[in-house]
Amino acid sequence: MHTEHDWITTPLTADLLRGALDVERTEHGLLPHRLPARARAQNTNAQLAMAESQPSGVRLVFRTAATAVELDTLRTKRDYTGFPPRPDGLYDLLVDGVPAGQASGTGGNVLTVDLATWAGEVAYGPVGTVRFTGLPARDKDVEIWLPHNETTELVALRTDAPVAPVPDRDRRVWLHHGSSISHGSDAASPTAIWPAIAALRGGVELVNLGFGGSAMLDPFTARAMRDTPADLISVKMGINLVNQDAMRLRVFGPAVHGFLDTIRDGHPDTPLLLVSPIHCAIHEDTPGPTAPDIDEIGKGRLVFAPMGDPAETATGKLTLTVIREELSRIVEQRAAADPNLHYLDGLDLYGPQDAAALPLPDHVHPDAATHHHIGDRFHELAFTKGGPFAAA
Repeated sequence: MHTEHDWITTPLTADLLRGALDVERTEHGLLPHRLPARARAQNTNAQLAMAESQPSGVRLVFRTAATAVELDTLRTKRDYTGFPPRPDGLYDLLVDGVPAGQASGTGGNVLTVDLATWAGEVAYGPVGTVRFTGLPARDKDVEIWLPHNETTELVALRTDAPVAPVPDRDRRVWLHHGSSISHGSDAASPTAIWPAIAALRGGVELVNLGFGGSAMLDPFTARAMRDTPADLISVKMGINLVNQDAMRLRVFGPAVHGFLDTIRDGHPDTPLLLVSPIHCAIHEDTPGPTAPDIDEIGKGRLVFAPMGDPAETATGKLTLTVIREELSRIVEQRAAADPNLHYLDGLDLYGPQDAAALPLPDHVHPDAATHHHIGDRFHELAFTKGGPFAAA
């Protein structure tokens, strides 16, 4: 810890966090969760457990005149066996809503995953410190967006002036659920994931339930959305069901209806936008499952390939084309009794013409530039005049 400031340590409490549905007290400090304890208790999948503990869209928010801030954290970073270490997660600083700095974490744990078996091994490390200085010496709203792809335990907050919770700014709350693409995949930083880009442009408070590999129409996720206060809701669904070969058409439609029914139990009139998958060439007409391309792994590249057969769609296997048709049909059917239910074709966010200019590097996940493209397009289609999330 540096000594040129007279530091004030502020207890880390839930009222300083935005975007988390729950917080857990650990031996180190405060661990934000994006699913409540009841949902976590019903989950047995390690991938979802890891994804929901990664604080995509979660930020520490406070009011202060401080010119310097230190945040001690214990991160858990994910690497892959045989590949170079992944980049360190970033913390984005916003002052009164304007980007004002960026820093990476230090120390922490490293979870190394073997892509051949998906087994993981953890190497434990120390608490690290993230530091921001040179902030304007006036009262201001400070937001520290936590790394979207690293589980982050908050250990201590120090500032050189007192801290208080930010008062209600009367901004609408947008609750979103989706896959790793919504989680952030290969976005450049936590405010550069596409939902954050759209939320910041739209002037709304984001609650991001984008879970890598885990948008599976889980009933406990629907119940979490039902019970979360929100002014706007969206569900982006499809790619995980295909690349994990998790459902057939027979059960997919009823599962979507059930998911929407549960959300509507808690939000009967809230604008609800159902979003179909963006373009993904390997699964447009070829079912899953998806697996890492072994030949490419041998070259040190992580690239995914489809393992299904297009002929299997005749037996009910799902492709992205089939899912878009079914989601569109379901919204059209329900909209007669639910005028606040809307449909957005994912191809309008990122279609074949976009793929030609902005290809998916691993054939599934958008890169940093594509996150910006999708975020800007979503803002344009959903938040501007005529869109389902446009301000009254």
